[in-house]
Amino acid sequence: MPRPAGNTRLKAARLAAGYNSQQALADAITETALTLGIRGLAVGVRQVRRWESSTPPWPQPDVHRVLTHLLGQSMEDLGFAPPWGSARPQPGRATGNTLRASQPGARLAPVPLEGISAKQPATVGRDFGAVTRSHRHLYWSVAPAVLHPSVLEHTRLGCALLPETANPARQALAAALAESYLLAGRIEFFDLRQPDRASETLLRALQAAGEADDPLLGAAILAHMAFIPGWADDREAAIERMTAARTYARRGTAPAEFWAWLDAVEAECETRCGDPHTALRLIHRAEDTLSAGAEHASPEWMDWFSPVRLSAFKGNTQLKAGHLPQARQTLHDVLDRLPPESAKQSTVILGDLAAVEAFDGRPVEACRYAIQALDQLALTWYATGMDRVREVQRMLAPWQNEPCVRDLDDRLYDWGTTVSALQR
Repeated sequence: MPRPAGNTRLKAARLAAGYNSQQALADAITETALTLGIRGLAVGVRQVRRWESSTPPWPQPDVHRVLTHLLGQSMEDLGFAPPWGSARPQPGRATGNTLRASQPGARLAPVPLEGISAKQPATVGRDFGAVTRSHRHLYWSVAPAVLHPSVLEHTRLGCALLPETANPARQALAAALAESYLLAGRIEFFDLRQPDRASETLLRALQAAGEADDPLLGAAILAHMAFIPGWADDREAAIERMTAARTYARRGTAPAEFWAWLDAVEAECETRCGDPHTALRLIHRAEDTLSAGAEHASPEWMDWFSPVRLSAFKGNTQLKAGHLPQARQTLHDVLDRLPPESAKQSTVILGDLAAVEAFDGRPVEACRYAIQALDQLALTWYATGMDRVREVQRMLAPWQNEPCVRDLDDRLYDWGTTVSALQR
């Protein structure tokens, strides 16, 4: 069977512009980004290879800008299909009233490109949103590896329905689609530790929020996108995304709880980038914001934040700042106040308590909390919680011959935990 030709339009444009190799184009994109005032953008040959494949992913906005500048053609002329479809058929892509069959492992089904009239009923947005809400509720109890494929299939359905839907149902559908993409991105980043994949998914979420013209949802997505560089110690990129998130929040009349959450997200990014003292100031501001009360109710989809979750941020930041007695007290209070459905969060709190005791030279107590976290992870997997336990294990290296640490190692590397971690 002949191999697919791939994205011949991009390849032809690349060669016509004088870039005789994929590496040459990648280097040109990286260099040109700086001349256009875009900092921190770097593209490798692997990414160019994906763009020249038969199913090229839609590039991020900054890359989009550089590509069109370099090659002098629109994205569609370069062989890319926008996530929401196009009035112009693309080479090798489905058109008319049929969808191309979803390939094994494909993340998103392409939407129809032409010939579709608004034929969905006025209830389609509400009906699609009901499934989105169910997925959101299931997130707190269903294993992420089980829930994630269902959420992605739901986004494929939303992409297929969007061009068949007229306003106002289209706007409601797009908002629910953005929520589904946001949930998928949260699972990919926090539960499965796949930041590159989460970045792409959250970009789709932002595009859907734009279709819905929902600035508050856009702010939430941008703040989640800030976690990705924040956890990678790229403070500049994280703060830039937080600035964008705050701008969108102002457009959307954000409630007090939302502003407090934005401060908490930025605080976590500052902590991860080595500045816990700035982070503590942000957390104190968030506490003041919550204590002042709110004129507006938080949106229904914002189910990941509360005063107790803010305290969880605070406890981790106190730990990183070396304020061990305060961190110990804060984290104990959080553990006592967490609702029963917060099993995932409890693994993080137990891991942080274990780290407090390890920092304080108390290996027995550290191991006790770490094993409690492993007990919970055996019931409800959460990659972020497992990361905390592994950090504690590394901290306990000076006591590696102590019985408690050996017991922790035995538990951390038993058959079930080892296989489970490697599968994920």
